[in-house]
Amino acid sequence: MKRLWLLFTQTTTILLAAYFVVVTLKPQWLGHGAGTVALLEATSAVSGAAPAGSFRSAAQKASAAVVSINTSKAARRNPNANDPWFRFFYGDQSSEAQTGLGSGVIVSASGYILTNNHVVEGADEIEVVLNDSRSAPAKVIGTDPETDLAILKIELDKLPVIVLGNSDNAQVGDQVLAIGNPFGVGQTVTSGIVSALGRNQLGINTFENFIQTDAAINPGNSGGALVDTNGNLLGINTAIYSRSGGNMGIGFAIPVSTAKQVLEGIVKDGQITRGWIGVEPNDLSTELAETFDVKTRQGVIITGVLQNGPAAKAGIRPGDVIVKIADAAVADVAHLLSAVAALKPGTAARFAIERKNQPMELEVTPGVRPKQRATER
Repeated sequence: MKRLWLLFTQTTTILLAAYFVVVTLKPQWLGHGAGTVALLEATSAVSGAAPAGSFRSAAQKASAAVVSINTSKAARRNPNANDPWFRFFYGDQSSEAQTGLGSGVIVSASGYILTNNHVVEGADEIEVVLNDSRSAPAKVIGTDPETDLAILKIELDKLPVIVLGNSDNAQVGDQVLAIGNPFGVGQTVTSGIVSALGRNQLGINTFENFIQTDAAINPGNSGGALVDTNGNLLGINTAIYSRSGGNMGIGFAIPVSTAKQVLEGIVKDGQITRGWIGVEPNDLSTELAETFDVKTRQGVIITGVLQNGPAAKAGIRPGDVIVKIADAAVADVAHLLSAVAALKPGTAARFAIERKNQPMELEVTPGVRPKQRATER
């Protein structure tokens, strides 16, 4: 009896050990393989949802409305190109057409596209390529060199349209995406944060109120979209600070609030009409304050007034300090330019000034701001 029990226990141990080895190394021998594969496939299907922290939905929502813009400019032949002496000193001048690359954003189902003025400036032909591979020639509806914005129009059906966000609500630290076609490699999405707001005095545009971001922006991204994490448009990517020509983590975008004003003005009136008073303003530095014997440290000092201009007619003189325009405080020259530009030409506005350290109020009727040439970039 004892021998039978010993044989039974040894046989059971061997069988259990063999089962364990087969389950571990060759489970398909026991018919478990199909069930395992089915379970993994089902899990994979469920994992189609975006992982935590992903910007997938924002990128998909906005990317369809971001386009690539290809431009060409016919070569301008020098009138002296046939002169032998000219060719001797300067060589044969190239007659090849110049090409350019940029990006744009579809903002209307009727085909209006926002982009940068420097992307299309001087172009003889403009082609717009959508993210779905469709393409169409584009017509320039209007440009605004002072903000470096341009409006194009294409004729295509069923156009994807981006949703305009609220750039006034953006805060430093907000996550953003930059979408465009850098270096012509194809549409690319990069991420970063809002690094700063209200950047000005950069010498890029006349009217500057940039959103600064560290999202990678490179050549070809100009005119593309800066969007929030919901895929809504916050700005038009415009420029970068770089010593090499590539991204260094400092990019600038024109706020959508500015772009919307330019878009509506050009589409409605064919041009942007801004106020103008004809003064030479300067920030109130310590040196200027001493020169003009000014005690206040708030406002913008006027160092020159155009003869017979709107300011001169209203009584503004050199040495006056403009403190407020229509009850809005004036902090620096950039604020002054923006505030005056927002005034309606022909409609008087109240200016609070200080003259010889005495407060005064004047009614100034702005004129139409003269057209400016595009800024050298």
